[in-house]
Amino acid sequence: TDEATVRLVEEVLNHEVNVEIVETLIARGARATGIQGPSIIRAEKAFSLDKATGQPVDIGFVGKITGVDPAPIAACLEADIIPVITPLARGADGAVYNINADESAAAIAQAVRARKLVFLSDVPGLLRDPQNPDSIISTLKRSDVESLIRDGVIAGGMLPKIKGALDALAAGVRKVHIVDGRMPHSLLLEIFTDQGIGTEIIQDE
Repeated sequence: TDEATVRLVEEVLNHEVNVEIVETLIARGARATGIQGPSIIRAEKAFSLDKATGQPVDIGFVGKITGVDPAPIAACLEADIIPVITPLARGADGAVYNINADESAAAIAQAVRARKLVFLSDVPGLLRDPQNPDSIISTLKRSDVESLIRDGVIAGGMLPKIKGALDALAAGVRKVHIVDGRMPHSLLLEIFTDQGIGTEIIQDE
């Protein structure tokens, strides 16, 4: 993410996507407000590793979260207002950093001591076979994650979700869910039915 790109990302997320989500919620009868990530999320510059040399690679304005100020979020929740937060952060250097949205969600859940963290995705949940939507893993225990990563079951865009889930569980979040946001009433079906429709991630008993 170079400087020109991060400026574009900031403009689109803060002033287009966030606004659209807030307006949609309000139109459906909810009370909602936007919170720009850089006002509450702190980050440091992140680096990638060159697989061949093991040396850090500068990937521009991409950040690793170092902290979240939960006070503005708590104020919204106490007033029954849904906060819609952009996955951007500010560094100690004053720069705005692009943050993976799943990592942002997990860090925010930790900061507000959420009981549940739900990732709305475009897949039914964690699939044992990505080509078979019926191969969903309904319950994933923390101890099973390493072997599933090694076997390639957890890969690609699912990796940051699972990593965020584990970090959230370690910080006291009780359960993490991955559900298909395209399915009507997916949140209700996952959380308020015995069977559920997605993947729940839990601590080992």
